[in-house]
Amino acid sequence: MDRHCCNYDRLLCDDLYQWYNGAVMEQERCRQRDGDGGGERERCYTPGSMVLLTRLAKQVYRRTSEELLGMPLRHLMTLSYLRDHDGAPQQELAEAFCMDANNVVLLLNELEDLGQIARRRDPADRRRHRVELTAAGRAALAGAERAQESIEHEVLGALDPEERATLWRLLTRALYGSEAASPTAAGAESELTPAR
Repeated sequence: MDRHCCNYDRLLCDDLYQWYNGAVMEQERCRQRDGDGGGERERCYTPGSMVLLTRLAKQVYRRTSEELLGMPLRHLMTLSYLRDHDGAPQQELAEAFCMDANNVVLLLNELEDLGQIARRRDPADRRRHRVELTAAGRAALAGAERAQESIEHEVLGALDPEERATLWRLLTRALYGSEAASPTAAGAESELTPAR
């Protein structure tokens, strides 16, 4: 179980790294074509928002460690999602994380063994489980997020506090807008505040 989940983190980072390298190599080819001064000039584009977000995420992944956070990154992502979507159906997690349902069960088993989440039968549909964050899960998440602030400070060091708050608001709005069935999407931006 641990080995599979560790591989998931590694595969995620490897995929992001390959995508990032492909984008960087394409940009370099564009610069070379644009700079050679000869022949027909192809139009090249600057990196789009998704490429920039991926590159920024890579910087975060590179600086993040289980020792620093006090938990694996996959646990932080799951607990964070559950804080914003407490009581979410287990299937929603599979969709939100683009993971196979069996892998979500393994991930939730780890968190349940740590006492950080609880799965309860949905009273409206006994076949479904709803996942809730426990007090221990909230405490573990708070500690990991405090540790993550140092990483965020380093990665976003070129931005002043006002720019960071604006970035946070825009990312939050984009995230909630892209989540198909977010129970908190309607008031998320006004209810949540960025970490300082």
